[in-house]
Amino acid sequence: MSHASTLPKAPLTHRYRHIFFTVLTVAIVIWSFTGMPSFDIKQNAWLVTKSIVNGLVHPDFSYVWTGDGEDLTSSLLQTLGIAFLGTFISAIISLPFAFWAANTRNKFWLTTRSGKFVLTAIRTFPEIVLALMFIKAVGPGSFAGVLAVGFHSVGMLAKLFSEAIENMDGGAGEAVTAAGGTRLEVTLIASLPQLMPEFVSNTLYRFELAIRSASILGMVGAGGVGTPLIFAIQTRSWSRVGIILYGIIILVTLTDFISGSLRKRLI
Repeated sequence: MSHASTLPKAPLTHRYRHIFFTVLTVAIVIWSFTGMPSFDIKQNAWLVTKSIVNGLVHPDFSYVWTGDGEDLTSSLLQTLGIAFLGTFISAIISLPFAFWAANTRNKFWLTTRSGKFVLTAIRTFPEIVLALMFIKAVGPGSFAGVLAVGFHSVGMLAKLFSEAIENMDGGAGEAVTAAGGTRLEVTLIASLPQLMPEFVSNTLYRFELAIRSASILGMVGAGGVGTPLIFAIQTRSWSRVGIILYGIIILVTLTDFISGSLRKRLI
């Protein structure tokens, strides 16, 4: 008897299930394309594209620094400040949420589920929607951007922190408990020293994402480099758009490099 004949054949229902999901996927893709509008190129598309490319090739270097606080350097520093403050505040607020949502021993399941539900609800709101809401509450400017970045970061950081708590080695905590330590002493002596490298690494990673978010939030009035960027686009000042985009690229690249180096040392 050949080796091929000894292999078990897939159940008929299993094969039908594969066929069903394949047909369903193809049908969804076809339906998605039918809902797209017709692809129509405007007559001045070539002229606009040529102007954009010319602005990117010949950026406005005079905008890098003017000394009046309205230049590219000031906007990038403001963006960096929004991302840093939003991440720093959210990292502190995320800790109690993380312990609330973490699935650990001797913890009622409803408490964990409610914590995870709250974190999911926080992450549901996009940062740009949060920025628009906070602009209505506190007015346009950097403060609204800090609140938007910080509020959204709480949901993400607390989720990462709770997963780190769930994967933590409980041996040190059991030793402190056996020595007569209280729950607070277990947290301070055993849990936090183990979790701190993971917490700092996740916070740095979130800071990288916050830089990108803070660059966009200014387009709706939440401060940062996005504000002069949207003004330059609206006035079709493509040379200024070019230098702003180059500035964002440099800021994001440097942040990723420094943050990545720090995270490699921690892990």
